[in-house]
Amino acid sequence: MAEGDGTPQPAKEAQAGDDPPKGDSPLQKKSPKLCGSNYPLSIAFIVVNEFCERFSYYGMRAVLTLYFLSFFHWDENLSTAVYHAFSALCYFTPVIGAIMADSWLGKYKTIIYLSIVYVVGHLIKSVGAIPSLGNQAVHVVLSMVGLFLIALGTGGIKPCVSAFGGDQFEEEHASERSKFFSIFYLSINAGSLISTFVTPVLRGDVKCFGEDCYALAFGVPAALMVLALVVFIAGSGLYRKTPPQGNVLLEVCKCIGFAIKNRLKNRSREIPKRDHWLDWASEKYSKQLIGEVKMVTRVLFLFIPLPMFWALFDQQGSRWTLQATKMNADFGIYVLQPDQMQFLNPLLILVFIPIFDLGLYPLINMCKLNFTPIRKMATGMILAGLAFGLAAVIEVKINETDMPRLVPKESLIRVLNLAKNPVQVTIQDKDLFQQPVESFQNPAEYSKLILNGEQQSLHFTLQHQGLTLAFNYTVKEKSVYSLIVFEAEGSLSSRLITDLEAKPENGLAAVRFINGLSQDVNLTIDSKRFIAVQKNYSASEYSLLERDIYNNGKCITETGEFPLELGLLDFGASYTVVITNISGGAVEMWKSEDIKANNVHMAWQLPQYLLISAGEVMFSITGLAFSYSQSPASMKSVLQAGWLLTVAVGNTFVLIVAEAAPMAQWAEFVLFTVLLFAVCIIFSIMGYFYVSVDPEDLEEKEEKRETSSRGNMIGLVTQKTKL
Repeated sequence: MAEGDGTPQPAKEAQAGDDPPKGDSPLQKKSPKLCGSNYPLSIAFIVVNEFCERFSYYGMRAVLTLYFLSFFHWDENLSTAVYHAFSALCYFTPVIGAIMADSWLGKYKTIIYLSIVYVVGHLIKSVGAIPSLGNQAVHVVLSMVGLFLIALGTGGIKPCVSAFGGDQFEEEHASERSKFFSIFYLSINAGSLISTFVTPVLRGDVKCFGEDCYALAFGVPAALMVLALVVFIAGSGLYRKTPPQGNVLLEVCKCIGFAIKNRLKNRSREIPKRDHWLDWASEKYSKQLIGEVKMVTRVLFLFIPLPMFWALFDQQGSRWTLQATKMNADFGIYVLQPDQMQFLNPLLILVFIPIFDLGLYPLINMCKLNFTPIRKMATGMILAGLAFGLAAVIEVKINETDMPRLVPKESLIRVLNLAKNPVQVTIQDKDLFQQPVESFQNPAEYSKLILNGEQQSLHFTLQHQGLTLAFNYTVKEKSVYSLIVFEAEGSLSSRLITDLEAKPENGLAAVRFINGLSQDVNLTIDSKRFIAVQKNYSASEYSLLERDIYNNGKCITETGEFPLELGLLDFGASYTVVITNISGGAVEMWKSEDIKANNVHMAWQLPQYLLISAGEVMFSITGLAFSYSQSPASMKSVLQAGWLLTVAVGNTFVLIVAEAAPMAQWAEFVLFTVLLFAVCIIFSIMGYFYVSVDPEDLEEKEEKRETSSRGNMIGLVTQKTKL
């Protein structure tokens, strides 16, 4: 994700009509230079610190949704809501960090103290992911406390680190400072790229406590954050540290609040009107500050539609990751983890930035097209909307292999005929199974059973070689069943067993065994998985396994030990394996696929990542550059705060939709697509009427206008005194 940080500038209250005094900054020592260049040696520590911190944050966040889903066993909507609540908090807290740095501690101490909070949060989060430590309530409490501290830490230092890096340069080295920010941005994306690829591997490919190793996946980012703090402190003696000089964001808020309050107090028609509502702050604040706030509010007004873009963009780590868990991740030479697909975004950002800046934009200019910043941002919105349209199409294709959604008073059933001859199955008052079921016939799709209540006793009739047998079974609503028909001791019998109601989570495969032998068996699937199955067609519980080829198993019986070859257990599939006989020193078995494997390849997500990454380059980078160009230097930190708040509001909108209006996933993707297209139209209309200005020219005009209207303000002061 493209990130930018503004450098806060001081602003002080002044008497009406006076310019604020311009104080001299304290003298700073000169830092040693890197290899004889004009780059301070101190920036090396800052860049390494930023790389480690971004690795820490994005690495932890990459596996967060699957952690909620698999470790806490929350549903997809709750997992998505908590993920976006955390993301929103990470973009609300920069305001706290900016105020601490500019009004109280200064940037250096703020980074140190909040980094310590950050590290503590990571450690608590990692400890909370250890399965053997307490029950689930303990895990949830530790994880939520850890996430809160992480959000406070990462958000709090966000507006400070890049600004602190900029403080290391002397004023005469402006070009080197500009290049530093490019290197700084590169370190952000490099940390994000590496971590989003590595931490899912630590989670999925490394096993600890008998399951996915979330403790390690969170522990490595914690170690990187410790390293980030150590590196930053190591450069302490080289830094140029400026003292806190007041926070302009607070001054802007006070100015706006005073203007509104003063306007409400002076609603009499006898009081002369003013050209702009912010002019009502002129009794307390200088004309320079008021003029700068006017410039900022014009841009902040354009920010109103922007949260919808971030609502879509940040779902890469939630909804898109959940979508990837239901897809085929086998790329031949490598099997991707579902949460690894997120690494495409920082990778594509690094590729697209030079392509757009050096290729696409110059080509558009050569074609004499007026591709303004507003149009670039609107195009970015359209690309993000198209990405979600593609996600909706893919979701529809994925749903074709899903189990049917069960509703009250409804169940599913199928027949597994393990006898030697065809069997005709009849259920009283149900029009099912019109044709006889052949011996070891691959089961057809599940048939729907309509019940008369939460559960119902059903009468089954089996016809086999001229004989008729009857059985009664109780069936519960919203359940899935297999009726096993088999021969035992020379007669036909049956058993009703419960099947999985949905696909295995996270692309795992599920397998269970039915023992058709007359003796108990002990099965070994791999070196860690042991299953005991009783004789005479007893069924085991389902075992969840990683997608793989399992040909090294063992079947241990009273008569010996025999090899067990299960073959490929594929992504998202469910299997029933029937052990039918042991002959010639080998196990004879029959494998049926209960739930179809994921047949939509994860590579189909690539187009949506391409679109949304291109949209980010056109929207985010252009938006920051445009807003900075439309505001005075002293107000850039205010715009940065406003920009970050649009990200927070966008994430808040996602969690509201996920919890308040749950719907089919493809429908939710379509909803976000339509909403973003609608917002894009509104933004384009707002941008059409927006007139770009040069802040310096606007300041001159504001000064002239204030001078001409000074008489009216004096009259108002006199009038107000009488009141």
